Amino acid sequence: MSHTAEAEPAGAQPQTELRRVMGPKLLLLFIVGDILGTGVYALTGDVAKEVGGAAWAPFLAAFLVATVTACSYLELVTKYPQAAGAALYTHKAFGVHFVTFLIAFAVMCSGITSASTASNAFAGFLNDGFDLGFEVGGTEIMLIALAFMALVAAVNFRGVGESVKANVVLTAVELSGLLMIIMVGLYAVTQGDADFSRVTVFESSEDKSTFFAVTAATSLAFFAMVGFEDSVNMAEECEHPVRDFPRMMLTGLGITGLIYVLVAITAVALVPVGDLSDPDKGSALTQVVAAGAPDLPFDKIFPFIGMFAVANSALINMLMASRLLYGMANQQVLPAAFGRVHPTRRTPWVSIIFTTLISFGLIVYVVRASGTESGSNAIKLLGGTTALLLLCVFTVVNVALLVLRRNPVEHAHFRTPTVLPYVGAATCFFLAGPWARTEEQREQYQIAGGLLAVGIVLWAVTWFLNRALYARKTYIRDPDHFEGD
Repeated sequence: MSHTAEAEPAGAQPQTELRRVMGPKLLLLFIVGDILGTGVYALTGDVAKEVGGAAWAPFLAAFLVATVTACSYLELVTKYPQAAGAALYTHKAFGVHFVTFLIAFAVMCSGITSASTASNAFAGFLNDGFDLGFEVGGTEIMLIALAFMALVAAVNFRGVGESVKANVVLTAVELSGLLMIIMVGLYAVTQGDADFSRVTVFESSEDKSTFFAVTAATSLAFFAMVGFEDSVNMAEECEHPVRDFPRMMLTGLGITGLIYVLVAITAVALVPVGDLSDPDKGSALTQVVAAGAPDLPFDKIFPFIGMFAVANSALINMLMASRLLYGMANQQVLPAAFGRVHPTRRTPWVSIIFTTLISFGLIVYVVRASGTESGSNAIKLLGGTTALLLLCVFTVVNVALLVLRRNPVEHAHFRTPTVLPYVGAATCFFLAGPWARTEEQREQYQIAGGLLAVGIVLWAVTWFLNRALYARKTYIRDPDHFEGD
C-alpha cells in the first residue's frame, strides 16, 4: 500500500529551523486532539435529525471519506515535509497564484466558521451547565457567544505560544467528555435503560431516499472529522515524519472515528431522536448523560467539559485564521494593514480584529436565525459551511497529488494507492455539491460565497494598490511560509 523509508539517518531529513521534538506518541496525541472537538459536541443532534436512529452511519461515512483524503495528505507531507499545507500543495501542482490564494483564504474562512460554531456551542453548554434557561435564539445566548468570541480575541491578541505538551492535557479533557458518553451508555445497558433497537431505525425528516439522506447528514458530520489536515503543519517538528506520519495519522483517524460512531450509537439508544434534535431541551450530549445516568452527577459535569472542548477548538481556529491572514498580507496579496504587528505584544492585531468582526457577524446571523421556526437548526449552517469549504479544498488537494506524481523526489516517502486520490477527489466533490444537501443546508453556499467574495475583493484592492502605488505585481512570493514568522 505504501512505500516508506525503513531507516532515516540524520542526513536524510531535510534541514529545518524548527526543533524536531515530536515522537510518534506526541504526534498521535496532536492528531487526535486536533480532530476531537466541536463537531461531535455540537452537531450530534442535527445529524440524528437527518437520518433518525442511524446517526452512526453518517459519522462512519465521514470517517471513510476523511481517511481516503488523509492518504493523499500523507503522500504529500512525506514528499514535502515542510510546515505548510493545502496552499503549498496547490501551488506546487498548478502554479496559479490566484488559485493558491483562494485555497489559502478558504482554509482561513473555514477556521472562522469553525470557531463561530464553537462559540455558539459554548453558549449552549454554559446555558446547560448553569441551568440559566435562556431561550434558543434569544439575545442572552447571542451575547454569551459574542462575549466568548471577544475573550478568544483577547487571548489571541495577548499571544499564545503553541506547546505540544500542553496539547496532551487539552486532548485528555476533550477525550474524557466523549468517553464519559460511552461509559454512560454501558452503565445504562446494565440498568436496562438503553434501547438499541432505535439504532437501526432510519427516518428522514424530508422523506428523502436513504442514500440522499445519509449523504446530506455525512456532509454535516464531516465537520467532526476535519482537523487531520492541520497536522501537516507539524512536519518540520517531527523526529521522523516519513516514518511516523502514515502510522500515526491513520491510527488517529481510526481512534476518533470509532469514538464518534460509539457516541452516536449511545446517544440514539438513550434519547429519542426528536429530543436529541430539539435545541429547547438542551445540548444533545448533555441530554444523553442525564438520561443514561440520572442518579450520577455526570450531567452537571459534562457541560463544563463541553465548554472546555469547544473553547480549545475556537482558540486554535482563530489563531490559525488570524495568522494566515497576516501571512497573506506579508505575501503582498492582501492589504498591508493586515500585516501590522502590535509593538509590545508582537501579535497581528489588525488581522485579529478583522477575523473577529467576521465571526461576530456570523454569530449574530445564526443565533438570530436559530430562534425562528424556519431556521430552528440554523446553528448547523456554520459547521456545514466549514465542511463545505474544506471539502472543496480537499477536492483540489486530491487532484494536486495526481499532478505532483509527475515530479519525483529523491527521498523515500509514503505512496498511496493510485485509485485513492481519484476516489477522494470524486467523493469530496460529490459531498460539496448541492445534491448532497437539503434545501435548508444550501444556505451554506451563501455564507461560503460571501466569505470568499470578501477575499476576492481584498485581492482586487491589493492588486490595484500594488499596481498604482508601487508598480509591482500581485503574486505569492513565498508559498512555503504562508503564516509568516
